[in-house]
Amino acid sequence: MLKSFPMKRIIFSLSLIVILNACSVVDRLFPVSTEIPPSGTVLFSDTFSSNESGWNTWNQNGSYVIYQADGLRFFVDKPHLDFYSKPGYTFTDVRIEVEAIKIGGPDNNTFGVICRMRDEKNYYAFVISSDAYAGIIKVEDGVYQLINSESMEFAPSVRQGKAINSLVVTCQYNFLKLDINGQNQFSIQDNSFTQGDVGLIAGSFEEPGVDIFFDNLTVFQP
Repeated sequence: MLKSFPMKRIIFSLSLIVILNACSVVDRLFPVSTEIPPSGTVLFSDTFSSNESGWNTWNQNGSYVIYQADGLRFFVDKPHLDFYSKPGYTFTDVRIEVEAIKIGGPDNNTFGVICRMRDEKNYYAFVISSDAYAGIIKVEDGVYQLINSESMEFAPSVRQGKAINSLVVTCQYNFLKLDINGQNQFSIQDNSFTQGDVGLIAGSFEEPGVDIFFDNLTVFQP
């Protein structure tokens, strides 16, 4: 079974981008290490217990991304919209683990994990829906493209409705992998992006009111 995915959406940028330019003197005094951490090293983790951990938040026109109850909650109150949030890091190879649950709204939704986000117009998104579909999306120069298939694919490992789903996303070299509740769904290759931020994303199709709660995020060196 296949599920169509609209390629053109209005994207509300939640990012407040701060560019830090290090001077050459600092670079000489404090050179940046290029050594790759051992596999399994925790690069970043967040239980969202503090609202000062750096994730973008948003609250406008009935939609929001907020810290709440030791988690990060996304509520999308307009049709055909995506909202994302990111903590503001740059990684190359990562394995991202997170738990997500639908609080309310339609099962026909999307939510998941972002990796290698250069900016709001360039990133990979690994998403599932509460009616058991999944896909890997490449957003390049603001254009959405499903790269696992022509459409989102049925994913029997997704726990449907108001159930907790465990997502594991691996972005290593040019390999992109999505595991859902311990089962591999996609393993593909793409060379478009090599590094960037991690993030979380949720979106709506025809029906608004998508309500998703994320918790227990950890980023590992794969």
